[in-house]
Amino acid sequence: MNFFWIILTSLTSYLIGSANFSIIISKFYKKDIRNMGSGNAGFSNVLRSFGILFSILTFIGDFIKGVLSIYLSKILLSKCDITNETTFLVLVGFFCCLGHMYPFFFQFKGGKGILTAWAFNLLISWKIFLTLIIVFLIIFLIFKIISLASISAAVIYPISTLIFTNSISSFAISLVLSAIIIIKHKSNIKRLIEGKENKISIKNK
Repeated sequence: MNFFWIILTSLTSYLIGSANFSIIISKFYKKDIRNMGSGNAGFSNVLRSFGILFSILTFIGDFIKGVLSIYLSKILLSKCDITNETTFLVLVGFFCCLGHMYPFFFQFKGGKGILTAWAFNLLISWKIFLTLIIVFLIIFLIFKIISLASISAAVIYPISTLIFTNSISSFAISLVLSAIIIIKHKSNIKRLIEGKENKISIKNK
């Protein structure tokens, strides 16, 4: 019975994650953010393409869906006998991020999952969340490159998960998610190596 609810919750979380707000917002302009700027369906590309207001709306939307997936999962936990709560929540968060990166509603072409990953970790462990934010901010403030800061946070994510949850299964899930996020940044990594990655700039709208 628990297995059924785990599958159902993971699927629901995936569908929640599939509501990619950067794509939804761009549709109001009868455009597709995936055909603009860097082609990424995420916060930084919205910032460059539509300005700060819509990037804030994207930030809020992508953050809330990560929180919502974990909140609903915690409601389920109160009704089921699931022994490893942390691993269950990390798994659910993983599927929410998977939905954001490969959205069912948008031809499985989405963003890179950074904000959504931050959001679900906030409800799992504030220590993991704080670690990711600190690493991101330090790298960003030094280099002014969002992709480099995001990759750095992704690298530290499984390490911080292992340290603060002391769970091998949670570490394994976070390691897979980290690898997917880094792979999603492969074009950014190529530009970083070539010294061609743009620093953050905001389009006036």
